[in-house]
Amino acid sequence: MEQITQSIQHTLTQLASDSVLTTVPLCSEVPLFNINALGDWTYLGTSLPTKFAKLFASILHCIESEYFLITPVEKVRVQVEDAPLLIIDFEPSQCHTWLDVRTSIETEHHHIDIKQMKLTEDSIYLPLERGLWGKLGRACYYNFVNEFNLSDLDEE
Repeated sequence: MEQITQSIQHTLTQLASDSVLTTVPLCSEVPLFNINALGDWTYLGTSLPTKFAKLFASILHCIESEYFLITPVEKVRVQVEDAPLLIIDFEPSQCHTWLDVRTSIETEHHHIDIKQMKLTEDSIYLPLERGLWGKLGRACYYNFVNEFNLSDLDEE
């Protein structure tokens, strides 16, 4: 089952290329999917299993501050409360300016430039692919603050 899911995810990712983003019609103005502040996905109000959220995340795009699932034949609006992905773990590179991160829905994102992060009063956001941002979860936030002296990054 895992291989089939990975195969479908790979195919959807390939098909959702940049050229498709602008030509695919929007299915509905009403968001069919919702991602809450904790990174939990729902479809029409029903909780989505992690394996399906992970699959759909592979075709999630942010275009002009709006979120869409995009395939070659349709575009579906997604309502996002905060950030679409909640980062729960990270692994720094040797130079400490790049990270590999893992999210709450088991997606992995590599070579994230921490110099591009967004800081708010209570959150840290890291840039991911396809215009997406990931928010550090609570435990990950504290680990990040312990790992990095943010003022040192400005000097590099």
